[in-house]
Amino acid sequence: MVLSRGVMSALLLMTLSAACLAQTGAGLPQGLSPDASAALLKAYPDFLDRIEDNDLVWKDGTRMRIDGGKGDVKGTRPFEAMLDDPDIKDMFATKYPVGEKGLVPDVNVDPGRARYLPLFRKMYGDCRAPGFTKTLTDVVWLPGKNGTHLKFSRINGAAEALQRISNELARLPDRFLVYVRPSQGTYNCRAIAGTNRRSAHGFGIAIDIAAAHSHYWLRAKPGAGGHIAYKNEIPWEIVHIFEAHGFIWGGKWYHYDTMHFEYRPELIGAAK
Repeated sequence: MVLSRGVMSALLLMTLSAACLAQTGAGLPQGLSPDASAALLKAYPDFLDRIEDNDLVWKDGTRMRIDGGKGDVKGTRPFEAMLDDPDIKDMFATKYPVGEKGLVPDVNVDPGRARYLPLFRKMYGDCRAPGFTKTLTDVVWLPGKNGTHLKFSRINGAAEALQRISNELARLPDRFLVYVRPSQGTYNCRAIAGTNRRSAHGFGIAIDIAAAHSHYWLRAKPGAGGHIAYKNEIPWEIVHIFEAHGFIWGGKWYHYDTMHFEYRPELIGAAK
């Protein structure tokens, strides 16, 4: 077959374009790593069915794009933009450091703060909608040591996980009680302070432990170069218990919130 000069030029242009895209990654969805993909599906088996190309496929047939193409040609995004408008891939952009590591966090290393809200609303519901509180159940906080009841989501086994944590914390020596009693709250239908982003508390999947020895980045005085001075008093014994049951800790964020623990089994699973 003899190709015309025009056809040959078109084929050459297509070949060069494909090579350029392969080299830069521009225009190509990057998806999740195998570890992150497996962890995401395993964390939420009641809802998620599979990952197909660049789509997260739900059991009801809903599809959500994993890589929304919001980054530059290198796939990177400004930090605040990633928090304000993340895609599913952004949730795994920074690996959560399970165990006794991750302190002091590097600048803008906040594993878990990027939440793709359509995913969480579809699983847990919208707290502004009528009937949302029916998705919540009671967790007995520190049985035998406190016994107050906290509202937490029954979905995805979140409340069951928090109850196991509560039972283990209650068995720790009494010197640890000052860090976890009283709880500063769980479910609260609100936005994150200073933003329009829905808080994890609004889905009923976060708990704030006692305030007496907690620290929050907005209350810290910036150090040299404007960097946030890191502070923490929460013992590892408490952090270990939460992480063992699928919770991440806000103390491992550069923008730290050391009283904050959040049910994110997909991040714990990907880290392991």
